[in-house]
Amino acid sequence: MLKIYDKSRAGELYKKLKDRMEGAFDDALSAAGRIIADVKDKGDEAVKFYTEKFDGVSAEAGDFYMTDKEIDEIYGKCDKKLIAVMEKAAENIEEYHKKQAQNSYVITKEGIILGQRVTPLERVAMYVPGGSALYPSTVLMNAIPAKIAKVKEMTIATPPKKDGIKPEIAAAARICGVDKILKVGGAQAVAALAYGTNSIQKTDKITGPGNIYVAAAKKLVYGAVDIDMIAGPSEILVIADKSADPEYIAADLLSQAEHDVLASSLLVTDNGEFAARVNAEIEKQIKNLSRRDIIVKSLEEYGGCILCGSIDEAIEIANETAPEHLELAVEDCFDRLASVKNAGSVFLGAYSPEALGDYFAGTNHVLPTNGTARFSSGLGVDSFVKKSSFVYYSKEKLKEAKDFITEFAESEKLTAHANSIKVRFDV
Repeated sequence: MLKIYDKSRAGELYKKLKDRMEGAFDDALSAAGRIIADVKDKGDEAVKFYTEKFDGVSAEAGDFYMTDKEIDEIYGKCDKKLIAVMEKAAENIEEYHKKQAQNSYVITKEGIILGQRVTPLERVAMYVPGGSALYPSTVLMNAIPAKIAKVKEMTIATPPKKDGIKPEIAAAARICGVDKILKVGGAQAVAALAYGTNSIQKTDKITGPGNIYVAAAKKLVYGAVDIDMIAGPSEILVIADKSADPEYIAADLLSQAEHDVLASSLLVTDNGEFAARVNAEIEKQIKNLSRRDIIVKSLEEYGGCILCGSIDEAIEIANETAPEHLELAVEDCFDRLASVKNAGSVFLGAYSPEALGDYFAGTNHVLPTNGTARFSSGLGVDSFVKKSSFVYYSKEKLKEAKDFITEFAESEKLTAHANSIKVRFDV
């Protein structure tokens, strides 16, 4: 059940959510740092060692990548109905993300040409978790925007299993046109992709979620390679009024809690009676769920219900929390949307549960967590391109601007900058 917090005590819950990662993340940074140093020093040998240590799978350098034949064989084992579902989801994801594509542009004036070039990254690696749950949806969410951006080479990195890579992952990779599947996971995969080894080619960017060690490793290698974000535990905040169905709201909160014992499921409502009905539904529904133990721990530690005086106050709480997923289960959800400033993705009305975005609607499910929606965005096509500007001035136009430039440069005591203009016109 959700613990009930009055708005005046909401700070206790915020602190608990902020603190849930700090101690564990410090330990993970230390462990990931050692693994990264080993991979940088020993290359394939270290990758092999950690793959055997953490995944229990014997790995040889020449065997880190799956062959096309292996992928085809595993693809053939995937349930055909699921393949059809993933293909339809891929269509929706592609339709949504195509709108995000940006074009290069040129501004031309007499004697002046300015412009911006939008170019795709050459190589991108996408991490796909291989823990207690299976995530072929992550393949779609990472690879399709990269494909639209025209990334030259896409690689999936996923922890190997003793019985091999799961068919669902191989099928999702085939649907999206992924070029390579790397059978390596954890911090060792992040390190190898960031710095390269004899067998593993370094990449330009690493995207996708992972466990705390993967997140720590991504933070440590940033700079040698780009990353999408430092992903924390998944989270949902549901704003609901008395018009909402408590059965639906309970189901949505439970769906988020099953991700991880550190996942956060919050309800914010202006109606105490409604909160009690949601708790009753949680008690009822949880009995039949396969990941019940995880859900119970998640709700006990990081779940909660905040009672506030109005839906306006509830939206203020959401903006302060900046949740990864925000559900507006209120009568006037579209009118309220304009008031939402901080959220990774917003789900409107009774029939737009968060799971819709996870799998099928087309919006991306790789989203900012732990309050970072205040200043960052979810994964998209823009995540896989870079922008560079270009400038051309004729001699006449530079002559017109020279006094402005030299005065500006000299005001900053950068006389060499000023001189680079002057020498072009001194006789």
